[in-house]
Amino acid sequence: MTLDGEIAVVTGGASGIGLACAQLLAERGARVVLTDIDESALQDAVGTLKGTDHVTRTLDVTDDDAVRACADRVEAEVGPVSIVVTAAGITHLPVPAEELATETWDEVMRVDVRGTWSAAVGFGKAMVQRRRGTVVTISSITGLRSTPLHSYGIGKAAVIRMTENLAGEWGRAGIRVNGVAPGYTLTPLVRRLIEAGERDASSITNSTAMGRMIEPEEIAATVAFLAGPESSAITGVTIPVDAGWLISPNWQTYGGVRPHDS
Repeated sequence: MTLDGEIAVVTGGASGIGLACAQLLAERGARVVLTDIDESALQDAVGTLKGTDHVTRTLDVTDDDAVRACADRVEAEVGPVSIVVTAAGITHLPVPAEELATETWDEVMRVDVRGTWSAAVGFGKAMVQRRRGTVVTISSITGLRSTPLHSYGIGKAAVIRMTENLAGEWGRAGIRVNGVAPGYTLTPLVRRLIEAGERDASSITNSTAMGRMIEPEEIAATVAFLAGPESSAITGVTIPVDAGWLISPNWQTYGGVRPHDS
């Protein structure tokens, strides 16, 4: 699959899943506009992309005016955007609902929900006018099941519904909107949490049918598929990439997923 000639905007692109998506899109020929709130990390990240014509833009996706200004500038200085990947997001530690600070709830919702909306609509507006383009949102499997991530999970559920709504809104304008719901992915952040004892890797892997976690590049592969021509008839779906985390829990009633040890 080639994305030659496409211009792709990736929010939250300086690290983790966003960076993996940017790297694969660049590898497949797209010119990438890498955006992130962390300016110094952006400069390091863009150097990892194949090719030399990629650009960076420092961007806070929760600032609607800044997103609109960035979209206008990119259209004028880089060219017509045809792919948008909304990877900017934050999370929080699992705590009892009564202990979750309102400030934490609000900040997660502001970045994960409002930020996704602002980026999708801010960059998507010109695509709608041209009647060509794709948007790929990044949600989470926690948006599909009950978890103790009371703000993050609810916010990601909102992103999944947002994806469906925008797909319906823009379908007749030739714009496809899909999403990826990552499982527990070994981003640098997750690795640090595991090393700090704030995530239990064994409990995560034991909760999946495949007995492992996800690599960022595996999320990126699904994003690239949804952004490319092979998925031309697909819109309004969110694909879980979770090593079977969603299907595994019900097996606990019957003793758990079979190990199939050799």
